[in-house]
Formats: sequence, structure tokens, C-alpha cells
Amino acid sequence: MSELAIAIPYHRGRDLLAHAVRSVLAQTDAAWSLLVCDDGERGEARAVVAELGLDGDTRVRCVENARNLGMAANWNRCLDLADAPLVALLHADDALLPGYVACMRDLAARHPGATALYCDARVVDAAGAPVFSLADRVKPLFLPPQARGAREYELAGERSLRALMAGNFIMCPTLCYRAALLRGRRFDPRWKQVQDLALTSGLLMDGDVLVGTRRVEYAYRRHEGGATWRQSESLLRFEEEMALFDRVAERAAALGWEGAARTARAKRIVRAHLALRALADAAALRLSRARAELALALRR
Repeated sequence: MSELAIAIPYHRGRDLLAHAVRSVLAQTDAAWSLLVCDDGERGEARAVVAELGLDGDTRVRCVENARNLGMAANWNRCLDLADAPLVALLHADDALLPGYVACMRDLAARHPGATALYCDARVVDAAGAPVFSLADRVKPLFLPPQARGAREYELAGERSLRALMAGNFIMCPTLCYRAALLRGRRFDPRWKQVQDLALTSGLLMDGDVLVGTRRVEYAYRRHEGGATWRQSESLLRFEEEMALFDRVAERAAALGWEGAARTARAKRIVRAHLALRALADAAALRLSRARAELALALRR
């Protein structure tokens, strides 16, 4: 059994999947195994694995779902089938940087009580070139006081939840989970976009510890056609964020975490994002779209 299972939930995009698999093969720390869960009903993932010459590699498994499960359920299947103490979900259109496995194993060894570990990410475009992202530059400003300026930090309790609700600063695809402490908790399939934030905020409210590092060990691809792009364009992403923040506010209030509840209820990070999109769309004369985004930003 490997120390860290890298699980790729796959739906479509053969070339990007091949790139993601190559990034696993390029890890400086070889204590990994690879699991690909094909939810595309076309057998493409197995073909990619074969084309890369990995058919006989005992570190690599490819499974095909009997039916299409959808995003969250396929993520859960990855967690269920992974057979290592640490499990990371590598999105099929992203890539690991060479030091990811070494970084996660190092964090896990020095923070044995942490349920999840994560790192910073390089944001790239469809071609893999680095791109500037204002949101990702701003989000670290919302880190809780104990984390600001720190190379490595722990998140726990109300203060950390309040910071997460203010800035949503965890790049969730970078997360690596400790299976024994995750204890069967899974992504909620009712969500199509915010299932990762629902899980991390839930872990904090359950009393778990998360550990982050400012090391950049992941390449996150933003491109047209990706799930995040599609769900942002349809505004589903923002609808779900609004609903999730209300749920977090309700649970935080029940815990007596009034500061975190107020921050979640305010939804400032969601409203600000919508307002910026509305301004950009208005400037481009996409007026009906701008009105819809502004209306959602002002919703109570």
C-alpha cells in the first residue's frame, strides 16, 4: 500500500487527463499510487492509461463506473476506493507540481492530528500558461491572524471558520485528506459546485484541524468548458454559494459561533464577486446578464 493515493475523478478530456497522469509520474517522492475513476461511460480513461504505457504498472488502477454518478458522487467513489492513509483528489484538467506528494507527506508527518492538508496553487489557462487572478491574489488577505505571514499554519475553530467564510481562501483541489480522521465523511451530492467548501467548513464545525502551507505545489486550470466556468456562467455557482453560506450560518449559530455566523450570513465574498462580474458585463454591453448578476448580489 502506498503512503498517498492520488485519485483522479474523470469525466471527459483525454489530453488533459494524460497531462494530469504525467504530473503524477513526475513526482519527486515516489510513495504514491494512482486511481482513475472514469465517470464518462466511454472507456477513455483506460485508453489513456494504456497509451501512457501504464497497463502493467501495479501503482496504477483504472475503474469504470457502471453508470454516470455525477461530480460529487464520483469524488466520493474516489475516496471510497483509495487504499492509502492519505488521499488527494487531482482534478482531471489540473496537474500536480513535482513536489506535491513530498509536501503533503511532510505536512502529514508534522501534523498527525490534521484531517486535511492543502497548499497554494499556480493558476494557469487552457494552454497551461500562468495567468493573473485578482481573486486568488486577494484571498490570502483573509487568512486568520495566526496564519498571516506564516509559511505554514493550522485552521481550527470559530476564528478559522469566520476567516474561511470571509475569504474562501482554500484552493480546494489541492486538499489531501487523512482517511482515518475523515471517518467516512464525504462530499454532499446535492451540491454541483460548492461540495468542497461544504466539506471543509463542515470539518471545522466538527472540530477538525486543517493545515495549510504557502508552498505552491499544484497547477489549477481555469478555462472555458471547465465545470467551474460553466457553473459561473449559468450563475449556479453563486446560487449554491448563497445557499451554502446560509446553511453554515445556521449551524455556526447553533454552535454559539456568532462571529462566524454573522460573516457567513453576510456573504460579502460572493456579493463582491457578483458585483465585479456585473461591472465587467455592463462594460461589455451584456446588460441583461449584468442585471441578473447584480440582482443576485443584492439578494437577502
